[in-house]
Amino acid sequence: MTGASVDSAAPRADAEPSTATARRPRRVVWLLVGGVALAALNLRTAITSVGPLLDEVTGGLGMSGVLAGVLTTLPVLCFAVFGALTPLLIRRLGEHRLLLSALLAIALGLATRPLVDNAWLFLALSTVALSGGAVGNVLLPTLVKQHFPGRVGLMTTVYTTFLALGTTMAAAATVPVYQASGSWRLALGAYAAVGALAALPWLGLLRHDPPRSGGSAPMGLRQVLRTGMGWQSVLFFGTQSTVAYILFGWFAQMLRDQGMDAAQAGLMLSYLTALSVPTSLALPGLMARVRDHRWFVLVFFACYIAGLAGLWLSPLEGTWVWTTLVGVGMATFTLALTFFAVRTRTPGATAAMSASSQSLGYLMAGVGPFLFGMLHELTGGWHAPLALVLVLVTANAAVGMLLGRPRFLEDSLKG
Repeated sequence: MTGASVDSAAPRADAEPSTATARRPRRVVWLLVGGVALAALNLRTAITSVGPLLDEVTGGLGMSGVLAGVLTTLPVLCFAVFGALTPLLIRRLGEHRLLLSALLAIALGLATRPLVDNAWLFLALSTVALSGGAVGNVLLPTLVKQHFPGRVGLMTTVYTTFLALGTTMAAAATVPVYQASGSWRLALGAYAAVGALAALPWLGLLRHDPPRSGGSAPMGLRQVLRTGMGWQSVLFFGTQSTVAYILFGWFAQMLRDQGMDAAQAGLMLSYLTALSVPTSLALPGLMARVRDHRWFVLVFFACYIAGLAGLWLSPLEGTWVWTTLVGVGMATFTLALTFFAVRTRTPGATAAMSASSQSLGYLMAGVGPFLFGMLHELTGGWHAPLALVLVLVTANAAVGMLLGRPRFLEDSLKG
């Protein structure tokens, strides 16, 4: 479980660039780096830009409570459905054309949904934008594995860091844009420009779509789900996503119920979200240097347990400490994304593992906030809901200890 355990078969962040990458002109390599970063920046803007203005959006469109619930549930449904379809779409279009199409879908959906006055049409156009994000979720780990096999750690750092920055940007900037412009439509539509900008590098890369050879074609999801490792990845991604959705949806409200004012509770939630940036910078490179990742799982589990215990016993005393510990524990999201690359040998296996884990994992995540809220309503307190989170992080650690062992998906398939 230390650096001494590195095996030559494992991708390393400090390894020499692959032959394929080295043969490319420097301009193409930088287009790939910039393309991955800009694409990652856009994968969550359709989601986190709506939350801060949910009242304004639902009021402006005359949405019922049911339709508002559909709007907040739509992201996990789209991530599940379109994520599962991504390997098939890769076979039809190729990686570069598919990612370009996904980014254009994001830009189109973000640009057009603020222009409509019909609630159902707003949901349909939101689905267009979210479908692009779902495809990008699966594709980016695949492209990192494909184009940078000797720099998996470094490029996963780029990908996950820009993903975290985009998530935080949309959550933090939407309200100031709304306050400056007085229009929630302009505040939501502004992110379409970022999506259009992200498409430009991939326009230039269309001529450099990788060939369909060397076992790079995506596997089927059924192949992955016939293996123990495949289900371990599904459960690891699903449990961490469930915890994340619970905390993003309920953390501020839980603190306000304990007596914290709304502004301070919102600040704590923003801080919890922002902690994903430094962990995204550090974690993938560290993971790519070793083969056995079980000690990462144990460290994040310990942070979760300490932070949740503090929130259970004394939520308003030491809140910054408890939030920091929980936020560090939530680095299991970056851990889950990096597993797709370091637990596979080929881009095809990376795509299949990513698609199966994210499609089923996000379905699990959609149930979490509902169960958490139901437990709060039934008990009138926060201990029972927090007990649910404790069960989830314990399950996440248990399956993570299995997934963290030094193995590859392809070997499981052969077995």
